[in-house]
Amino acid sequence: MSAAISNVRPEPDQLLADIADYVLNYSVDSAEALSTARYDLFDTIGCGLLALNYPDCTKHLGPHAPGTTVPNGARVPGTEFELDPVKGAFDIGCIIRWLDYNDTWLAAEWGHPSDNLGAILAVADFLSQQNLAAGKAPLTMRDVLGAMIKAHEIQGVIALENSFNRVGLCHVLLVRIASTAVVTKMLGGTREQIIDALSQAWLD
Repeated sequence: MSAAISNVRPEPDQLLADIADYVLNYSVDSAEALSTARYDLFDTIGCGLLALNYPDCTKHLGPHAPGTTVPNGARVPGTEFELDPVKGAFDIGCIIRWLDYNDTWLAAEWGHPSDNLGAILAVADFLSQQNLAAGKAPLTMRDVLGAMIKAHEIQGVIALENSFNRVGLCHVLLVRIASTAVVTKMLGGTREQIIDALSQAWLD
């Protein structure tokens, strides 16, 4: 008879712990990184607004139940939609990527780090709207830029030496990992919760 399988949870993979620690503890103070992030933000929103000219794109936007709005929800740039942050992230991500013009990072694996803005902008706006409704201060664009930089670094550094396409995996996995890390932190997640969320995000 085989030995009993332990039900004691093992320590997380070091990569998950490293990402969580980076997101929680690293302070973005590089003027060059912040300036670059601003340009990237302008470029990405511009790509999204241009995509609104294409009906094949816009047919995917809006609430699942037509006419539904979420009070103090996440707004989709260039539209009247006010959505829950999950659908808001999808819609913003859709318009950002539709034309395939947004930034490109070429490494062992290629990708578009600004794809992380779908999740970041939706959650930032949702949190800000909720805070304002409760009489609290909203997030600032500095908060958004900091989240952008961290997401770009997570996605970009992993892509430097790892080609997921080469082994038959979807390389957009890197967007999911980076977005999950920074958004979980934005939502107030602890180190353990960020690690848990990252563990789920790695599922392909």
